[in-house]
Amino acid sequence: MRVTVLAGGVGGARFVRGVRAAMPDADVTVVVNTGDDLWLTGVRLQPDLDSILYALAGVNDTERGWGRADETERVSAELREWGAGWPWFTLGDLDLGTHLARTGWLREGLTPTQIAERLAARWPIGVRLLPMTDAEVDTQVVLADGRRLHFQEWWTRHRARLRAVAFENPGIEFAAPAPGVVAAITGADVVALAPSNPVVSIGPILAVPGVRTALAEAPRVVGVSPIIGGKVVRGMADACLTAIGVPTAADAVARHYGRRAAGGVLDTWFLALEDADLAPALVDEGWDVRVAPLWMNDLEASAELARTVLTV
Repeated sequence: MRVTVLAGGVGGARFVRGVRAAMPDADVTVVVNTGDDLWLTGVRLQPDLDSILYALAGVNDTERGWGRADETERVSAELREWGAGWPWFTLGDLDLGTHLARTGWLREGLTPTQIAERLAARWPIGVRLLPMTDAEVDTQVVLADGRRLHFQEWWTRHRARLRAVAFENPGIEFAAPAPGVVAAITGADVVALAPSNPVVSIGPILAVPGVRTALAEAPRVVGVSPIIGGKVVRGMADACLTAIGVPTAADAVARHYGRRAAGGVLDTWFLALEDADLAPALVDEGWDVRVAPLWMNDLEASAELARTVLTV
């Protein structure tokens, strides 16, 4: 079975681990959001791709949800002493090793796609990781007062407390899907939108020219709600949804993505048990709705969810 997952962040990492555990013989490709990427202190960071890589390799920090396990932070402390970088954006020493390797390879002329393959070769991660694009299309947050911040500053420094009115990826209209992305989508037996942030994780992937067209040609596209019981599972996705006028509700996120039959991207939408009461209205609108346990509190639960979603 060929499976392609569009993903970003912690929710995406947990879901992909579940896919690998549930279907060890499947040919799995993960198309990862790169809107979170940034240059910092002269090195290139790809937070979502690295989070998924580390989780699949079993070397991630499960407590913080990002970075490497058993980290030290001596370099970040030294950078603060020099007044370099962002003092509120801490890079662990092991994590920094990844960023330095990536930056060196970029300067040698490798593409992000080639680098992702090289990084993934270190561990038997069992899936193919692809950045959504090789272009730099970092997410900018437009604030209500007209200022613009890099997404990481708004998210990490300000914890999404500054009122945002839009999210933009400058230059994305000129970007192209990374090599292999379109084929992975159109050639999959099933494409899954992971329960990642709909606005800043899945949104940038869908905004890359050619991705929506590829999804329209895919045999089947399913999506998993990142909202359970009217609340975000992790992070501040509610602030992102509010900024674009979408309520923090599982049915509202479904309508945000839209049905393929009506020009959207999804065939099937998975709601949590806690949101089962939202299903009838969606069904009346023509949705294929499934209700299932969506909490991914451990690998077993993640695998069960992946098995349910991919074999619907």
